Formats: sequence, C-alpha cells, structure tokens
Amino acid sequence: MNDYLYEVASRLVEFDTVSAKSDIDAMEYIATELRPRGFNTTLQPIELFGVPQANLVAWVGPPRADGLIISGHVDTVPYDGQPGWEREPLKLEPAGERIYGRGATDMKGFIAQCLDAARTLDSARLKRPLVFVFTASEEVGCLGAHSVAPALKQILGDTPVPRLAWIGEPTSYAVCHAHKSIVAFDVSVRGIGGHSGAPARGVNAIAVMARVIDTIGRLQQELAARRPAQYAAIFPDAPYDVLNFGTVQGGIALNMIAEECKLRVSYRTLPNADPLGVYREIGRRLDALDGHDYAGREHRAKIEIGLLNVVPPLDSPRGTALEAALFDATGANTSGGAVYATDGGWFTGSGITSLICGPGDLEQAHQPNEHIRRDAFERGPAMIRQVVERLCCAAQMSL
Repeated sequence: MNDYLYEVASRLVEFDTVSAKSDIDAMEYIATELRPRGFNTTLQPIELFGVPQANLVAWVGPPRADGLIISGHVDTVPYDGQPGWEREPLKLEPAGERIYGRGATDMKGFIAQCLDAARTLDSARLKRPLVFVFTASEEVGCLGAHSVAPALKQILGDTPVPRLAWIGEPTSYAVCHAHKSIVAFDVSVRGIGGHSGAPARGVNAIAVMARVIDTIGRLQQELAARRPAQYAAIFPDAPYDVLNFGTVQGGIALNMIAEECKLRVSYRTLPNADPLGVYREIGRRLDALDGHDYAGREHRAKIEIGLLNVVPPLDSPRGTALEAALFDATGANTSGGAVYATDGGWFTGSGITSLICGPGDLEQAHQPNEHIRRDAFERGPAMIRQVVERLCCAAQMSL
C-alpha cells in the first residue's frame, strides 16, 4: 500500500471544505506539500457569499509553450443532515475494496493522486511546464474557476499558460470531451395576502406559481422533443436541453392567503446552444402569463424572474495530444459527454482545451457513504505520471 497516497487523502478528507465553508486551510496544506517538490505556488484569494476562499495554482518546469494543466476542485457538497450516512464523513476509512469519506470520489481522491505523482516527479526532466490548478466553490457554480481562469496568464508570469487541461472529475476513467451548460434562475410571485375565508379579496401566490410551473413545464416538454442528431451518441441519456425544478417555497399558514412564493430552477443546454436562450424564452412566456389566481379575477400577482448563475458548456476538439495520452493510460478508445458541468467551461474562455477523466464513480458523487474503489485509487498516480511523461517530458509532444 502507498502510505503517502493514503496519508494525503486522509488529510484532505479531514478538511471540512463544504462549499459554504472556507477552503483556505486545505489549499495551504496542498501548497505545503508541493513546494518541496520544486513547485512554485500561488494562492488566489477570493470571497464568495461572504466566505474567504482560495484557488491554488502550482507549477514546475521550463517557461515554454504547451505543457499540461491538471485540475480539480477542493470543495465538497454538504454531508450534515444527509440521511444514510453510516460512517464518519470527514474520516478516510478503507474497508475491503472501498475507501470511504466525503470527497473520496468527488474529488479529493484525484487530488491526492496528483500530490503523490508530484512526489516522485523528476522536475529536471520536464521539457514543458506542468501546472496544477485546484479550485474553490466548483459545487456551487464553478465560481473559483470563473476567477482563476482569466488570471492564469498573470499568475504564471513567464510560463505560458498550457493549452490542454485534464480535469479529474469522476468518470470511472472514461474520457469525456463535452458537457452541457448550467443556468440557474429563480421566479418570485408576489400576490395579495389576506384571510383564507375570503380568497377572492387577495391573490394567492402559490396558485399563480402553479401556473408558472405549468408554463415552464410545457417548455420543458418542447425541449425534450428537440434532439439534434450530433449529440445522440455524446449524451445518450438526454440528447436535448434538460430542466429541473429545484425548490419551491410559499405561504406561512393554512388560514392565510399566500402572499409570496419563490421557485428555483436550473437547466442544462447542449454545447452548441446559447445558454441564455431558454432563460429569455421563459421570461417571454411568463410576461404573457395570466397573473390571476383561481379564486377571483379582480387582482393580479406580480411575477419576476432573476438570473442566479451561468456555467458555460464544454465541447473540446477531438484528437488532441491529451486525448491520445489519456486513451493510452486508461485503455479507453472513445470519448463522450459528462452529465455534469465542470471548471472546463470557464477554461475554454481562456483558450484552454479540457478533457474530463477521473478515478471516481459518478454514482458515488454527492451520496452518503461516498467511496472510491481501492484499485482505481491506487493506480491513479502511475497514470498521472504516464500522461505527464508523454506531454511534458518527451522531446516533442506526441500525438
């Protein structure tokens, strides 16, 4: 067993980096592990939702063009209050062929593999730079990547920003070159409150929100019917724009007319679509919506829509040197689409081509008793070294 790999993974899992909490201690730990290996390190401080966070950029190798970015996020989804946990979430626990802990799959296990690969890297052999980019707040909208991607040129200084990035999100070592965008928005309905015994004197915001949901749901059905042929193989489960009603809140008592109701919605568009096209169409349909409730016609509710967040899609070109290296390292021979979004959407805007490939299994991401398979975890550092050898150490970047 690789003691260092398990030690690093254990330390990373112990850091409580749920997105609502600061990740700075975890990032400083990672930087402390990389500096003795010859890496330059920069923590980019950012504040998100009033919480101090940091992105970490660490690089080694000559200041030449090309090279490779390897990237992952340090934050995790919440565990407190999630039903089904039978183990301590913030303790790495090997058990049989599984290794448990929040973030084991998504995606502290991959980051631990990166640090172990760096431990045995002979930096003197590098002919092109290796850059680690570890981000904050990916789970709440890839917010860390939004900050660090355009700043990489300044952070790296004389070292050119590599044009290829490997993102180690959980794919069971499949290779993905595409994912959909994510757009999140909310809808607020303000009615007129009053006593439930005289419903016609007010406007029930919950009742009007039902019309809103029906209107958006009908568009959802229309979107599901549009299935461009070029995405049938990349997104076989849903080769169309998908939409989800996330949360709805309204009313404060059974005997009162609900004065307010709020709905939170997200959708994901195919890579070739304008991410905001669906949002604008929903806005047009809600503008035309009948704001009366079912109890009377005298008053109308006020309906407002507000954009919360946009994560760009990813649709990387095929046939890159990174794709060839990942195929060779993993044994994969084809590339598909991920059902989730990644930091790669923001990397694209900085001229970086990203591929997604990681040791975790998607069905374990965000789940209670999250775990990673022991064999996938233990063979990861060697795979990382193999890809780095091919892209950063060879005399020429081979295709």
